[in-house]
Amino acid sequence: MPTDLGDAPALDPRLPGREWRVLSIGLLGFASGLPLALSLGTLQAWFTTAGMSLKAIGWITLIGQAYVFKFLWAPLLDRLPLPFLGRRRGWIFLMQLVCGAALIGMSFFSPQGAGSTLAFLAVVLAFGSATQDIAYDAHRTDLLPPAERGWGTAFSQGGYRLGMLVSGALALTFADHFGWTWVYRLMGALMLVATLVTAWSPDAPDEQPARSFVDAVIQPFADFFQRYGALALAWLALMVLYKLCDAFALSLSTTFLLRVPKFSLTQIGTISKIFGLVAGFLGALAGGWIVTRMRLFPALLGLGVAQALVNLLYIWLVRSGPDVYAMGTVVSVEYFVSGMGSTAFVVLLTSLCNVRFSATQYALLSSLSAVGRVFLGPLAAWLVPQVGWSSFFVITALSAIPGLLLVIALRGAIHRAELARPR
Repeated sequence: MPTDLGDAPALDPRLPGREWRVLSIGLLGFASGLPLALSLGTLQAWFTTAGMSLKAIGWITLIGQAYVFKFLWAPLLDRLPLPFLGRRRGWIFLMQLVCGAALIGMSFFSPQGAGSTLAFLAVVLAFGSATQDIAYDAHRTDLLPPAERGWGTAFSQGGYRLGMLVSGALALTFADHFGWTWVYRLMGALMLVATLVTAWSPDAPDEQPARSFVDAVIQPFADFFQRYGALALAWLALMVLYKLCDAFALSLSTTFLLRVPKFSLTQIGTISKIFGLVAGFLGALAGGWIVTRMRLFPALLGLGVAQALVNLLYIWLVRSGPDVYAMGTVVSVEYFVSGMGSTAFVVLLTSLCNVRFSATQYALLSSLSAVGRVFLGPLAAWLVPQVGWSSFFVITALSAIPGLLLVIALRGAIHRAELARPR
């Protein structure tokens, strides 16, 4: 592991355009993060301001199921390169077009008049976004050798979080002044502009597609279970559990901020934009620094504990009312810690993948990590009326314990994985 900050971001001198290579990872990360909030949190805000019930809003979170099941079609991306832009970038380019078209299509409907049509287009958006993630994650995994994972992932996470904040915080502020129609049209236009970055971004070296569909479907899973043996199921469980408390607390966060402290869309958007953007980006960079300075195990353990404790800060907002300083503090700490934790977690995911099957294996692992984000919405919507918001946030913090215990149990395996580059 590199121990000198000056050496950490050094790139393979054999690869041309080193600076553009890293910058393109961050820009493609922005395009990968942009659609997520528009099919989840921002869509939740749209349905909330339209007067939909809490139960209905909870069910809307299921629109993101494509992020959970994307591993089912990931083998197609390993097997079938498109006839343009290479094995990974061709799929990224195509899915950016799909996302842009879905977003612009959504701008012509509303929850009150055509909720089911809007939900259908959101499902198309989630599918295009999840498929873009498959190709992008594989592209980044193929590009980053072990020495570059920390800082490369930091750039990726920084871009991803910037995309989420533009489609979340900035979108809410924009919606408060110009309406939801123009929000979704603007975001659709940004997705179409992102295709230019994809067209000019570098390819990963030595990309070889699977020789057959059998190889593409069977070998990635067989390889994973053969390499990790009895630990394979433990790794899969960790994917679900590590970010569970974070996903649980955030499953109804937009609705919480609108209905309990009663912040306006502009307040939520502006404060998240100013504080969340800076804190999240700095958190991603800090996570890259932490991973390069210390071993991955203590980074995952310490940041996992921090993620759980941050959930308790939301209790402050339950009692504070629309105090913008309180929200600024909570949002800043939450985004900073989440940025650090996500960087360390993505480094782990990258370390576990064989670059021969990076699309399928990364899609499987990241799909499992999305389980909480997608399926906890209905549970949270049922739980909040039973226990109240304060107790709800305590429960979300306690939900981190199983994941932390599993990190401790896998300590030795984490050490081995972080130095591996299986082929």
